[in-house]
Amino acid sequence: MSERRKKAKRKSRRWSQDVTEHSDALTLEKGVFTKDSAKAIARSLKRSAEHSRRRKSGAYRSAISMLTFYINRAGKELPKSRKHKLENAKDALRKLYGRKPKKD
Repeated sequence: MSERRKKAKRKSRRWSQDVTEHSDALTLEKGVFTKDSAKAIARSLKRSAEHSRRRKSGAYRSAISMLTFYINRAGKELPKSRKHKLENAKDALRKLYGRKPKKD
């Protein structure tokens, strides 16, 4: 494989990391998705969304979208315990914005 092709492949594998780090909608706190509690993740996302001047939709929608994006892009590589914590962060985020939690 040529060097150029290797670079392109490497770059394409990390586009979601680039989106997470350099999002036009939110400037995220470093390590937000690795925090220990779902509430801490939700509070950080809410803070980022409410302070953002670049987002194109409401703060709640931007925050929940970024969280969903991260969960979806991590895919099978995400340990079940971490995915569970991130799903709980969605409920915590809904609660912070006065929305009803999703029923399964």
